[in-house]
Amino acid sequence: MNILDQDIKFLPGVGPNRQKTLHQELGIETYGDLLEYFPYKHVDRSKVYSVRELTGDMPFVQVVGHILSFETFEMGPRKQRVVAHFSDGTGIMDLVWFNGGKYIKQNYAIGKDYLVFGRPSVFNNRIQVQHPDIDDASKVDTSSMGMQPYYNTTEKMKKAGMNSRSVERLTKTLLEKLKEPLPETITPEILSARHLMGRDEAIRALHYPSDARTLERARLRMKFEELFFVQLNILRYASDQRRKYKGYVFNRIGDLFNTFYRENLPFELTGAQKRVIREIRQDTCSGRQMNRLLQGDVGSGKTLVALMSMLIALDNGYQACIMAPTEILAEQHLVTIQSFLKSMPVRVELLTGMVKGKRRQAVLDGLLDGSVQILVGTHAVIEDTVQFRQLGMVVVDEQHRFGVAQRAKLWSKSLNPPHVLVMTATPIPRTLAMTLYGDLDVSVIDELPPGRKPIQTTHVFDTRLTSLYESIRQQICQGRQVYIVFPLIEESEKVDLKNLEDGFEVLRQAFPEFRLSKVHGKMKAADKEEEMHKFVSGETQILVATTVIEVGVNVPNASVMVILDAQRFGLSQLHQLRGRVGRGADQSYCVLVTTFKLSEDTRKRIDIMCETNDGFRIAEADLKLRGPGDLEGTQQSGMAFDLKIADIARDGQIVQMARDEAQKVVDNDPECHSPHYQLLWNRLKELRKSNINWAAIS
Repeated sequence: MNILDQDIKFLPGVGPNRQKTLHQELGIETYGDLLEYFPYKHVDRSKVYSVRELTGDMPFVQVVGHILSFETFEMGPRKQRVVAHFSDGTGIMDLVWFNGGKYIKQNYAIGKDYLVFGRPSVFNNRIQVQHPDIDDASKVDTSSMGMQPYYNTTEKMKKAGMNSRSVERLTKTLLEKLKEPLPETITPEILSARHLMGRDEAIRALHYPSDARTLERARLRMKFEELFFVQLNILRYASDQRRKYKGYVFNRIGDLFNTFYRENLPFELTGAQKRVIREIRQDTCSGRQMNRLLQGDVGSGKTLVALMSMLIALDNGYQACIMAPTEILAEQHLVTIQSFLKSMPVRVELLTGMVKGKRRQAVLDGLLDGSVQILVGTHAVIEDTVQFRQLGMVVVDEQHRFGVAQRAKLWSKSLNPPHVLVMTATPIPRTLAMTLYGDLDVSVIDELPPGRKPIQTTHVFDTRLTSLYESIRQQICQGRQVYIVFPLIEESEKVDLKNLEDGFEVLRQAFPEFRLSKVHGKMKAADKEEEMHKFVSGETQILVATTVIEVGVNVPNASVMVILDAQRFGLSQLHQLRGRVGRGADQSYCVLVTTFKLSEDTRKRIDIMCETNDGFRIAEADLKLRGPGDLEGTQQSGMAFDLKIADIARDGQIVQMARDEAQKVVDNDPECHSPHYQLLWNRLKELRKSNINWAAIS
C-alpha cells in the first residue's frame, strides 16, 4: 500500500477526534490529502523585532521577551478580556485574549522567555497583539524558521482547538515521516520542456519554502500538474468521442435552407453569423459528430444561426430538436422559429411539461413517423417516451443548465449520436471555456445585427428616483416600454417579495396614467404567462419583475431597463438583464440604481457595466472579481471546480501551457497504450477514482 493512501488517523498527533474533524471540515482522509492541503499564505519569520521598533501598521512581527504581569477585565456575563503585559527590555506591549483566559494563565508563566508572533495594532497609545502565537523561546531557533505557512481553518475546527498552527504541526510531522521522495506524476520530458520542479521538491517547498522565489516555482509546478490532468481528461474524452462516434453526413444544402435564405431571412447576416454557419457546415460534412459551443451576446442572432443549422439537417432527411432550460424560453423559441419560417412547409412542435393528453400524443406520434421535423422542448425531451424517427441535429440553449449525462441521453435516441450545437448567451472567458467546455469546438458571434445601437448604461443613486421617474415617463410618452427589476435573492426571499409588492404600489402611484404588469417566480405559471403576455402585446407599459425575465423575453419595443438595488446582482446577471432591451432599432437605456454605500468590488462592477457592452470583457472581469466557482451557471449547476491550488481566473497562461502539453500526449497516444505515457494514464485513473467531479468539469 502506498504510504500516501494511509489513513490520517495513524499520523501522530491526530487521533479519532481530530480524524473526524479533518474529514468533515476539510475532506482530509489520507496522508496524501493532508499533503495537498496547501497553505493560503506564508509569513517570513526569520526576523525578530524589538518592542520599540513596532508600529500599528506592520503586517506580522515576532518579539522575544517575558510576561511582566496579567490583568483580567470583566466584559459581561462569563466573558473576560485577559491582558499580559510583555517586555523585551526596549519597551512594553500588551498581549490580549478575549477567550480562553483560564488556559492562558495556566500555561504561560511570568518571567519566562517567550517568542511572541502576531499582527500589531495600537490601543490607548500602546502596542498590542490580539490572540498571538506563543512559543517557548528556549525551544525555537528563529534563524531556521524562515517562511511560516498559514492554512485555512473553519469555525468548527477552531472550536475543537485546531487552528492553522495545528494543521502546520501535523504537516511537519508527516513530511518528517516521509523518508522516501514522493512519487513523480509527470514525465521527465514535460518537466524538462516546461522547466518545472520535481513533485517531491515542489510539495515540500509549498509547505516550507526557503524563500519567495522557491515558493513561486513550487506553486507553478503544482498548478501546472492540477490543470494538466484536468485538460488531459477532457482531451482524452473528446478524442475517444471522435474515434468512437461517426457523425451523420449532411452533404447537401437543399430547398428548405435555400428558400429560407432567399425569401425569409429578416436581415442580412452579419460576417460573424456567416462564419459560424460555415464552421457548422464543415463539421456536419466531415463524417464526425459535431460538438460545437456557440457563444454570442444577448441579441447577437444565435437562434437564427441555430435554425439555419437545423434546416440543413431537414434538407438531408433528418429531424432536429432545440432544448431550452425553462418553459418560457422554450415557448419563446417556438414563437421565434415559427415567425422566421412564416409559411414554409416545416412542422414545428412544442414539448414541455405543460403539453399533455391528446396534444402530447400527437407530438410523440409525429416524432416517431418523422412528420414533426423540428421539436422545441425542455428537459421533457430527454424522457424515455420521446422517440425520434431519425434525429440528426440537437441544439442545446444555455448549456450550463444541462449536465453531460443529459446530453448523453439525447445521443441514445439516435442510431448515431446527432450533431450537437450548444448555445450560451453568457460569454465565457477563454480560459474558463477551455476547462468547462474543453470537449467542444468554440464559435463566437461577436457582432450585433445591423441597426442595433449599443445600450447606454448609467449609474444613479436611489436619492434621485424623482428625476429617474420623469425620464421613464418621457420614454413611455414616445411609445416605448420599460422594465423595472427588483432583486429576489433566495436567502432573503420573504423580505424581497414584500419589497416587490410595496415597490409595485409605489410605482402605480408614481405612474397613475400608465398600466403596469407584475411578474415574479412565486406566481402560478398561468398568471405569470398572462402578465408577460400583456407586456409583450403592449397592453401594459411597465413590467415590474424579479430576475425571471433574465432569459427568454423578447420585446423589441422595450427600451429602458431599470435595475433597483443593482449592488446585489452579479456582473453576468446585470449583463443578462441589460440584454432584455436594445432589441429594436431605437436607442435603449439601462439604469443601475444603488445606495451610496458601495464596497470596492461593487463599485468596480458598476463601473465596468457603465463602460462596456462587451459581454466577453464583462465575463473576464466577473471571473477575476468572483472566481470560477461563483460564476453564473457554474456553481449553481455543480460545475464549480475542485481545484486545490490553481485559479482559472488568474492562471490563464498555465491553463494554456497545460492544454498544449496534454494535447501532445493525446495526439501521440490516442488509445492510451504507449508505455512512454503510462505514468500519466495511471495518475489520471487514480484521480478519476478520487472525489473530483470530472464529469462536471468536462
